Amino acid sequence: MAVGLRALNRLASNGLIDRFGLRDPAQRVLHTASKATVRTATRAGRTFATTQKLSKPARQPRTGRSDLFDLTPDDEQQMLRESVRDFALAKLRPAAQQADEACATPNELLEQANELGLTMVGVPEELGGAVAERSAVTTVLMAEALAQGDMGIAVACLAPAGVSTALSLWGDADQQATYLPEFVGENVPAAALALLEPRPLFNPFELQTRARRTAGGFVLDGIKSLVPRAGDAELFIVAAQLEDSDGLTSALFIVEPGGAGLSIEPEPGMGIRAAATGRLVLEGVKVPGGALLGEGRADVMTECIHLSRLGWCALAVGTGQAVLDYVIPYVNERKAFGEPISSRQSVAFTVANIAIELDGMRLATYRAASRVDQGLPFGREVALARRLCAERGMAIGSDGVQMLGGHGYVKEHPVERWYRDMRAGGVMEGALVV
Repeated sequence: MAVGLRALNRLASNGLIDRFGLRDPAQRVLHTASKATVRTATRAGRTFATTQKLSKPARQPRTGRSDLFDLTPDDEQQMLRESVRDFALAKLRPAAQQADEACATPNELLEQANELGLTMVGVPEELGGAVAERSAVTTVLMAEALAQGDMGIAVACLAPAGVSTALSLWGDADQQATYLPEFVGENVPAAALALLEPRPLFNPFELQTRARRTAGGFVLDGIKSLVPRAGDAELFIVAAQLEDSDGLTSALFIVEPGGAGLSIEPEPGMGIRAAATGRLVLEGVKVPGGALLGEGRADVMTECIHLSRLGWCALAVGTGQAVLDYVIPYVNERKAFGEPISSRQSVAFTVANIAIELDGMRLATYRAASRVDQGLPFGREVALARRLCAERGMAIGSDGVQMLGGHGYVKEHPVERWYRDMRAGGVMEGALVV
């Protein structure tokens, strides 16, 4: 990379470029070339192999339907939420600022997060999972609790859990036997769901990434954006439009790194910088026929998008709670004109509005997750939660900065980082599955 950059700088300083009026086209060429110099091939990670033969795929049973509207967590869910929240406040919160600046989460923190069993919640018990029944609510509670520490680190910790949940929900027997044992062991692989693409007005139901059938499987071409932990990922699930005889169908493919045509570009964002997001470039990437997830059914892709958006709602709720918990003591302790600023109605009403909107976001998210667990239609409920969390989440982040005044705009206080992170709740697609 250093040699390439030196050569580009030498070319840019050549006086002949200006003499022949080639500065503008040369700048375009140099921009493309310099961008290519930071692209690196994905490294080959662990070797996934089938450890046991399954006669059929394992699925978690769903919770029985109830006519009562009760979103109170049971004892096991409450225990999990409290343990994850304690971990987030004790470990994630102190490391968040440095992780944001470094655009990476420390490996030891990721290893400690794996010990919580995040990747095991969505895995069936017979394959080593930790929960007897399908429980999107449990995953939502854990994601919310993690985000109270830091949303960026939470994304980095939860990205492999999204892959293990996807394999449990839609993987066939061979796919589960090959990949899921790694997610319930001690050394959990870095993995991510790559769905978002770098273009305006992105529609996850109309992908530009293409997959075409070949004699030996499929060939993928396209670009995926803001993939968490892309640089060290050992497994991807990539969304693409499958060109079939019946037309185009959105589908998910299991892609192992290290193959020809697969490369990574660093792509740090405005927020969730600790997730170490990167751009995944696929240029003629060959995958076997067994890499197709869920047999390419359209309903699999739809469910994946809804469950991903629900995960981002949970992160927005957790980050909003962090803002509220930080703002309340600040406005009570900060004094102006001889009294706490919370004595002013404008301040008190703003803090109350944060709490009100946060409860609305939480209830909408929990309700959608509860319908997922009961096997009820949940697309409408997820859409409502997504809209509420995207709009009110940004308002909560902005109000948090406003309540701290000038302090809210500097990195000495975490509200400016939470404000940047909250923007992800309305624009991100994929990465998570609850």
